[in-house]
Amino acid sequence: MATTIQVSGKLTEALKNRKMYDKESYESIIWDLLEDTMELSEETKKHIELAQKDIKAGRVYTHEQVKKELGL
Repeated sequence: MATTIQVSGKLTEALKNRKMYDKESYESIIWDLLEDTMELSEETKKHIELAQKDIKAGRVYTHEQVKKELGL
């Protein structure tokens, strides 16, 4: 269900300044701001932990290593 909210001119201007492109909606901007304060899901935390273990075990490659391997 959509709803309408009232915001001050000052907040409208601040939101407008955060737009990455002209047609970006204020809703999109607000979601991006909220995302920064949301807690990571347990699944995401698990994937981060596994990635950190891969890094420590040397099971990752840099962009430069991949480019060299592919002859780019």
